[in-house]
Amino acid sequence: MPQTSAQVTAAEISRIAGVTRATVSNWRRRHEDFPAPSGGTESSPLYDLEAVRAWLASRGQASAASPSDELRTTLRLHTWESGGGTSDLLLLALGAARHPAEDLTAAVRLPDMDLVAHAERDAAAVSGAVPGGDTVHFGAIDAAVLRALYVCVRDEGAQAAVSVLATRELEDSAVTGAYRTPEPLADLLARLIPGTPARVLDPACGSGSLLTAAGRRGARELYGQDVLTVQARRAAVTLMLTTPEAEVTVRAGDTLRADAFPGLLVDAVLCNPPFGNRDWGHDELAYDPRWAYGVPARADSELAWVQHALVHLTPGGYAAVILPPAIAGRASGRRVRAELVRSSALRAVIALPAGASVPLHIGLQIWILQRPEPGGAERKSLLFVDTAEASVSGTGAGSTSATVSARTRSASRSASVDWTAISERALRAWQAFLADPDAFEGEPGIARAVGVVDLLDDLVDLTPARLVQASRGAIDPAELAEETEAARRDLVEAARALGEAAGYEDWRAAGPAACEWRTATASDLARGGALTLLRTLPEGARGRGGDGDRGGEGSDGAELAGQPVLTASDLSAGSGPTGDAADLRTESAPVIEAGDVLVRAVASGSGPAARVAGEEEAGALLGRHVHLFRPDPARLDAWFLAGFLGAEENLASASTGSTIRHVSPGRLRVPLLPLEEQRRYGEAFRRVYELRAEAQRATRLAEETARLLSGGLTGGQLLPSRDAGPEAAARVRGGDSPH
Repeated sequence: MPQTSAQVTAAEISRIAGVTRATVSNWRRRHEDFPAPSGGTESSPLYDLEAVRAWLASRGQASAASPSDELRTTLRLHTWESGGGTSDLLLLALGAARHPAEDLTAAVRLPDMDLVAHAERDAAAVSGAVPGGDTVHFGAIDAAVLRALYVCVRDEGAQAAVSVLATRELEDSAVTGAYRTPEPLADLLARLIPGTPARVLDPACGSGSLLTAAGRRGARELYGQDVLTVQARRAAVTLMLTTPEAEVTVRAGDTLRADAFPGLLVDAVLCNPPFGNRDWGHDELAYDPRWAYGVPARADSELAWVQHALVHLTPGGYAAVILPPAIAGRASGRRVRAELVRSSALRAVIALPAGASVPLHIGLQIWILQRPEPGGAERKSLLFVDTAEASVSGTGAGSTSATVSARTRSASRSASVDWTAISERALRAWQAFLADPDAFEGEPGIARAVGVVDLLDDLVDLTPARLVQASRGAIDPAELAEETEAARRDLVEAARALGEAAGYEDWRAAGPAACEWRTATASDLARGGALTLLRTLPEGARGRGGDGDRGGEGSDGAELAGQPVLTASDLSAGSGPTGDAADLRTESAPVIEAGDVLVRAVASGSGPAARVAGEEEAGALLGRHVHLFRPDPARLDAWFLAGFLGAEENLASASTGSTIRHVSPGRLRVPLLPLEEQRRYGEAFRRVYELRAEAQRATRLAEETARLLSGGLTGGQLLPSRDAGPEAAARVRGGDSPH
């Protein structure tokens, strides 16, 4: 049976060609030879893929789609007729990762049936290490997908291919509620476990983010289970790719109903379990021996996961579990919470800001648990930490000014979460508490140790915000007054600077129509020597960067320790480098030079997406989620380049993904203008950047000053002036000063 011709949408044509959708619309109107629609509807036409590619080739328009884009498109257009499926390709991605780049290139060039046989051998070589890794069979009809997979593994690394495959499999199976734990949150959980645990379990491992974080911190035995087979496969493949030195065991199945590791004791459990699941097995598990602290109510599946984690710990071992805030105070869970507190199994509760992880509209919590040791010392208190107001970029990530100042930072969900500040706050309090719980003094409004006796009331409410805010009265009034006045003075200065920046008016209308320019992609400019593309790649992906990327050049691994790192959060916040070289997980990274153009690798998020490095950034290492463009100053003006690379439409057309849009740097387009004209644009873009930076600073300081004043007035540390009544305000508005 002949295969149906593949069809693509206008949006997919724009990604293939590396242009905007508006450009595709113009092609359709202006060029009579543009392929006619071969399907779809009048409002959403479909086009024959091969006809489109032939038309683009006839005009010298090479495909700008990245290998992962090509794999994604090929999968969407492919119909499995050989009994295989997308999930089988996860095995092939792992098998392909074991070959050097030249072997993968040779495989791509094989005839269809030889390629199929080669792919089946690669998948069979690793089938025993992956859940459900039965014998895999491909057919000649699958050759296009196999080639796209091999190219993606060769050029972007196996992890990029695994991400595309797992996403497609989840879409095909109509699974909902499968979300990846953000990498900074996974790293925080791993760092909250004292010491270096050798054996780590995640009983709801999903895609393997938490176990990957544990592996990065030295765990040598990693165990995982997930109810979704595709997620279990993805986790196993990911762990074997990212932690090849660790022993990986992942199983598929319902953890609460059918524990795949009965009797297993580990040093640590990390878990981000599903929330709000009333069908977790309450009735059939009513007499399960795991419920040593009480049978969880049907509505409290989270407390079942907590007790499951404790059962798998060696005495004295620690668990860190992500939970929804309702579980800290829900009436149905009072008895279980009381037993966890009374037995000293619960050691700390850390509140996260809204937006830290899905679901984004609520602030999740981290519960830190420790399995009691027989005859162990009785614990007199629990630690509560509130990180909710250390959460957004723009606060000067990593800064730890005064306690009160940190407490007053904005926590808008729409802003980027400041993981540096959150992690620093949580770890500082937890480590101090661990060192000497009885002597822990806490930080007013941030962290507090609460006695066990004080918690065992009628509610046993373990909500950190309620318990931590009870310590606000310990703030010294004179200290708060001094801090508030300093913030007010900074705000006045920021308002003055913003007024100066807003005075820029050196612009005019272009005329009756917008300007149009010939453009080139960043890849084209790199091939022509006008610029160099650099980025930092994790150790396993070095040498596979595409788009002319020379990832990892510029710094010897021995020199990394102690060097500052410029992160994507720093770009959003407009701050200097605040990252830690240990987080790069590579032995080499590019060193930033003054005049480099820095672009965030993720298109979504607040704040500027691009800027030109100055003296403050020079010498810092390039963060993992930042692209570096190093222009030849004789051919490209840096601020001109930054302005166009950071344009919203440019980023959108060069991005892939739905929830998280990753920028393919080589697909960004730049107008071809004379250097003198570039410099005029560059000066304008520089002034625009200054305007945005001053506006961010003023907004941040206004929020901080207002929160300091409001908190001080309501907390009793500040008093309104006797001249601050309505009569005085009226006199001031009328120009009659009360003084």
